[in-house]
Amino acid sequence: MDAKLFAYLSYSDAPAALDWHQAVGFDVIHRQDGPAGTVLHAEIRMGEAVLMVASNDAEYRRPPLVGRSTGQGLYLLVDDVDAFHQKALAAGGTSVIEPEDTQWGARRCRVLDPQGQEWSAGTYEPGKDS
Repeated sequence: MDAKLFAYLSYSDAPAALDWHQAVGFDVIHRQDGPAGTVLHAEIRMGEAVLMVASNDAEYRRPPLVGRSTGQGLYLLVDDVDAFHQKALAAGGTSVIEPEDTQWGARRCRVLDPQGQEWSAGTYEPGKDS
């Protein structure tokens, strides 16, 4: 069976979330705004990574940070982990794991975006044969 995976996130302030995404390197490729400053549906892209974003339609709660993780998040394969980390912090993100070299030979970092969504970025590409 052929499949592709596309993630979606909703935010209490989706327009601000889209601003943060753009600041870290995503391009908005589609945006449909709704009433009262909401975003009904948006699609953003960085390279081959595509994410769908919308305004919350309920009072969702993000899991809290416990130690170095919320227990769930998105992982973004990037060429320059340090640059991603700098952009994320400059745009209002919070550092969880400073850029570091891992035991498995990759570089990684982790941040929370301004609304608490966990983002990891690294040079390791999951699913590739070693």
